[in-house]
Amino acid sequence: MSAQQVARFEDKLDSDRFLITMEVNPPKGTDLSEMMEALAKVRGLVDAVNVTDGSGAIMRACSLAVSRSVLDAGFDPIFQMTCRDRNRLALQGDLLGAALLGIRNLLLLTGDDPKSGDHPEAKPVFDINSAALMQVARSLTQGKDMAGKDLAGSPHFCIGAAADPNAKDLDVEMQKFAAKIAAGAEFFQTQAVFDAAPVENFMKRSRAHAKPVLAGILLIKSAKMARYMNEHVWGIHVPDHLIARFESAADKKAECIRTTAELIRSVMPHADGIHLYGLGWEALIPDILKEAALGSTPKRSVARRAT
Repeated sequence: MSAQQVARFEDKLDSDRFLITMEVNPPKGTDLSEMMEALAKVRGLVDAVNVTDGSGAIMRACSLAVSRSVLDAGFDPIFQMTCRDRNRLALQGDLLGAALLGIRNLLLLTGDDPKSGDHPEAKPVFDINSAALMQVARSLTQGKDMAGKDLAGSPHFCIGAAADPNAKDLDVEMQKFAAKIAAGAEFFQTQAVFDAAPVENFMKRSRAHAKPVLAGILLIKSAKMARYMNEHVWGIHVPDHLIARFESAADKKAECIRTTAELIRSVMPHADGIHLYGLGWEALIPDILKEAALGSTPKRSVARRAT
């Protein structure tokens, strides 16, 4: 399928469609078969597919090349790019390269510290932060590079950013939210949430900015996994009652389907969509969406205020 035939995520942002995105990790190698099998199961069910950029500071195939493979498979990719590994020259070059490959959607992030990954001796770059990278991407669309030099042809991007409804200081988080919009962010995907309350609180304050916010939904695999994330993954706190459910569950995958569908239904009245973190259980996503009673074109429960 050509890039021209793929339904574009940006065209859905201003619709009343309840948006569904999911995340895939590039392989640690060159074999894309497992990823492609997972995508085949969600065809027609998701609006875009995030391709992570060294998530968890783990070395994997580059997100740019894999994003093009996702596009070739008929899905609109969201090319994730972190500031961790490249300076401003390489970041701008890769953004232009993405445009040349027909990739429009970006999720621009700071990135995890290499010390937490599988190459802890790697030297981090962090030449600029994620908000600055958003400004750079927007400047490129206006025909200028970061140094103010003219471009011979301008890219077209739909810029995304991360948000954290679980932030301890929501005032500070909303300041960051507004700053990212000022830098060019057009949509947001949040960190994982495990109940509707933080989503509702966050959305009450974010509505004034009229930007779509997709609530992050992480698939829990086991009580052991949940405890590990609570102890080692920043920004994650799986509630004790969910951990208890997985401890007593005879079928962990069935429990994952039930709990995830329940969470989706609880956030639907508040968020503009969901972003699914499959963590290797992407094959469960069709069953989860069915259990959550999401049809092929679900509608948003709350209309966004127009800009």
